[in-house]
Amino acid sequence: MTSRTASCSCGQLRIEVNGEPRGVGVCHCLACQRRTGSVFAALAGFSAPFRVFGTATEYVRTGDHGSRFTFRFCPVCGTTVFHTEEGEDDRVSVAVGAFADPGFPAPTVSVYDCRRHPWVRLPAGAQAFDKDPG
Repeated sequence: MTSRTASCSCGQLRIEVNGEPRGVGVCHCLACQRRTGSVFAALAGFSAPFRVFGTATEYVRTGDHGSRFTFRFCPVCGTTVFHTEEGEDDRVSVAVGAFADPGFPAPTVSVYDCRRHPWVRLPAGAQAFDKDPG
């Protein structure tokens, strides 16, 4: 089984996941734009088990549909590495950039497309949703 490790910028916080991603997507919501400091978040979902190394600072945010998400980021360098959804202990979402792998699979889904910056182009065949299909 394939194993991948995502890391923060300084290497203090890492997560190891197994297998292929359940899905890869981008989110253009304003909360993700603010959280990442970019114009969208690129995320890959993985099934448990996963292993975390290092210490994380947590930030909890409630989504539009009432789901609670706990974002983990490095207290040293500030890099967001992964997040989980309350009640969904069998999966984790990892920031694609934290893998530092240009060969990582492209996103197939785009959510909150209504907030996408007009100069951002999606990969061919990506399915776009105006909001979160939830």
